[in-house]
Amino acid sequence: MSETEIQPTNNIKNNPKIMKAWAVYDWANSVYSLVITSTIFPIYYSILTTKFEQKEYVEETGKYIDVPIRHLIKIFGKEYQPDAVYGYSLTISFFIVVLLSPFLSSLADTIGNKKSFLQFFCYLGATSCMGLAMFTGMHNVFLGLLFSITASVGFWGSLVFYNSFLPDIATRDKQDALSAKGYVYGYIGSVVLVVLCLVLIMVLAKGEEQKLIFTRITFLLTGAWWFGFSQYTFKHLPQFGDVKEKLPKDLVLLNYKNIFKRHEEQGGFFEVLKDNVSFYKDIAKESFNELFKVGNELFKDRNLKFFLSSFFFYSVGMQTIFLMATLFGKSEINLAQDKLIGTLLIIQIEAIVGAILFSRLSRKIGNKNVISIAIVLWIVACTWAYFLNKENPNVEYQFYGVAAVVGLVMGGLQAMSRSTYSKLLPEDSMENTTYFSFYDVLEKLAIIVGTFIFATLIDQFNNMRYAALSMTLFFAAGLVLIRFLNVKMTKNRDIL
Repeated sequence: MSETEIQPTNNIKNNPKIMKAWAVYDWANSVYSLVITSTIFPIYYSILTTKFEQKEYVEETGKYIDVPIRHLIKIFGKEYQPDAVYGYSLTISFFIVVLLSPFLSSLADTIGNKKSFLQFFCYLGATSCMGLAMFTGMHNVFLGLLFSITASVGFWGSLVFYNSFLPDIATRDKQDALSAKGYVYGYIGSVVLVVLCLVLIMVLAKGEEQKLIFTRITFLLTGAWWFGFSQYTFKHLPQFGDVKEKLPKDLVLLNYKNIFKRHEEQGGFFEVLKDNVSFYKDIAKESFNELFKVGNELFKDRNLKFFLSSFFFYSVGMQTIFLMATLFGKSEINLAQDKLIGTLLIIQIEAIVGAILFSRLSRKIGNKNVISIAIVLWIVACTWAYFLNKENPNVEYQFYGVAAVVGLVMGGLQAMSRSTYSKLLPEDSMENTTYFSFYDVLEKLAIIVGTFIFATLIDQFNNMRYAALSMTLFFAAGLVLIRFLNVKMTKNRDIL
């Protein structure tokens, strides 16, 4: 590793090229969020797990509606609703990230190569998106769920390292704008790709069978987009980390080239391997000790304690609704595919406006108040979703109303959360990866709780509306806790 790769943070902060390179990764990876998480893959999964649509007569309207009858998925002798299985698969993916991220972030700080870990998870996610093209029906539904899990691990695992660059490359007065810029890049990029995918599926495809084939092609395009555009980020983003002197003689597992060496000067291959095993074992032990230490340290700070507690609770609701929204529209409302994707595209565009609006609003009323407003709007959206009834002739327009509220606050709350946490951290710390690892672990624990509760309620009641309503409790707890955040005043306005 050359000396130029690892640079002191004070030499590169607010560098336009580096900040742009950081934001471009949002452009690259956010296609996963829209194509795989939000729109095309959930609809594709719903289609492949549906047996047929049954006509049911609605007395209130005097019309028949289509009700999908789903294949049940058998796991260890028990049958589950496919939407519940999808929710549980997301729970598994985030559990894996929670186990891996503390160890890997500690390893990155030790070796000084957090960018390398960002690359690894990026490539894992991108190739897994491509792998989804092999999911063709109920006969290999578990293959589709497997690639869905690894794609999720790749996406969220990369964000551990990606988010930790924010305080490294921008001063506090620039972090709100840069965080929002990243989300804006992401929303724009993902919308561009989805429009291209829709042209393939809705315009060029002839017949239902060809639509499914072209849908699988969109998974290949998503992986290629993520992989390709991330190269700009990796070219200009510097390495960071406090490189320790006592490293193994040769890093075998992190450098595959060392596996094929004889290592005669270091006592032979097995001696080097033994040294590596001891090194990784110590890192694993230290990483979780460090995570708990950092957690205790952060929670001793009053503002961080209330912010992180609030962040956990509202993340349970926000991330779970985001992950399950498409299946809600398909399963509960049975909205047509083109209308559902169109709605989600509008949400993405609205989220761009929301991220910019909330960033500018924070300069006038502070991050705390902006976050509070966003949480209240989330509560409104979840409550409204509970009262949606597919037998209501106006349910489609009511769903659009819920989507409009979600779109407005989704980008804004995500951007404000990241930048608020960044502001609350100690300045110029070389432990930013560890701090953001804790932040990301907390977020993933929230998602584990949220997706598990959501999936369990779907399995118990065969209804997503109760699951959506349950999320309001978590938003309410987050709203109460964020109000305890102390506001710092500068030039007659608050910055938090």
